Amino acid sequence: YVIVSRNKSLIKVWCKTETNTTFWNETVKNCTAGALCWEEGNLTWTQMNSSWTDYQEKCKHIFAGTNLPDLAVGLILLALSLLTLCTCLILIVKLLNSMLKGQVAVVIKKVLNTDFPFPFAWVTGYIAMFVGAGMTFIVQSSSVFTSAITPLVGIGVISLERAYPLTLGSNIGTTTTAILAAMASPGETLANSLQIALCHFFFNIMGILLWYPIPFTRLPIRLARGLGNRTAKYRWFAAFYLFVCFLVFPLTVFGLSVAGWQVLVGVGVPLVALAVFVVVVNVMQSHCVRFLPHCLRSWDFLPRPMRSLAPWDAVVTSAFGFCGKHCCCCCKCCKCCRKKEDEKVMNQGRKSLEMYDNPAMARDEDSAVSAARL
Repeated sequence: YVIVSRNKSLIKVWCKTETNTTFWNETVKNCTAGALCWEEGNLTWTQMNSSWTDYQEKCKHIFAGTNLPDLAVGLILLALSLLTLCTCLILIVKLLNSMLKGQVAVVIKKVLNTDFPFPFAWVTGYIAMFVGAGMTFIVQSSSVFTSAITPLVGIGVISLERAYPLTLGSNIGTTTTAILAAMASPGETLANSLQIALCHFFFNIMGILLWYPIPFTRLPIRLARGLGNRTAKYRWFAAFYLFVCFLVFPLTVFGLSVAGWQVLVGVGVPLVALAVFVVVVNVMQSHCVRFLPHCLRSWDFLPRPMRSLAPWDAVVTSAFGFCGKHCCCCCKCCKCCRKKEDEKVMNQGRKSLEMYDNPAMARDEDSAVSAARL
């Protein structure tokens, strides 16, 4: 037998259908196996049937009457979902920023970010992990939990140091979904299902042991703060970072691996060595510059586009600056707002940009700094 399969569209067009079947008797010479046959005189009869579908009512969704392929519909829905997600997050941030003002914001911030007294201050982070794991277990989604705390970090209610263990705990809580699903597996596949679920669990546990217990190893906090400051100055950097890390880099590694391990090693090893060299030089420039040769004590010998994002920012700004030719007022407004933002960033100096402007939190932070100086 030759089995022919064809792709079937996943877009449902008809929502109400009815299948009709007609039966009739017919004479045959030989009765096929499994068929209902009987003999009358010298004739052999069998029962035949024919089915057809009566399409009665079309679906009423927006893609029911279109001829778009499934890929186009999927891309449209993906874009709409991302737009909805980003819009909701922005609105949540603005809503929380307008609500959490005054002494309420100060109290909430102190409660969430306060550590236990010495010598039990180190326990606070692990309790935050249990809280993150428990909340994720309740909502059964780490994405929902992290999306909920991200606006709180954005307005300064939760610090990065507190959000970090909460996120790690969320990664542990999300493994419970796989464990519960594995427990519901049949007996013959229960062992294999639990093995996969526990691999997920212990993988996240090893990540916590690698990046949290020793304060020096909490590199993601410094990376998050650095990327946040960079994005606050160059808004396009966030999209560029996502594009490179989640599309260009995986596709490059996949392409090199398909070409063979020789190509992967030949291209990957020099790039990794170059990245390690740059990181080591940057660390030495910040802490022990006297041990470096004079040419490596700064990156000034490199062309400016290779050591600064300012030239690229000018290119991106000019590429999207079509309003300068068509809408002078809009362009002047954008330039004015951007100038104010740049002045604000320069005035803050090395201060971390962890939240939106919230007067109560700014006063609380300034009072804490004044008390520390006294």
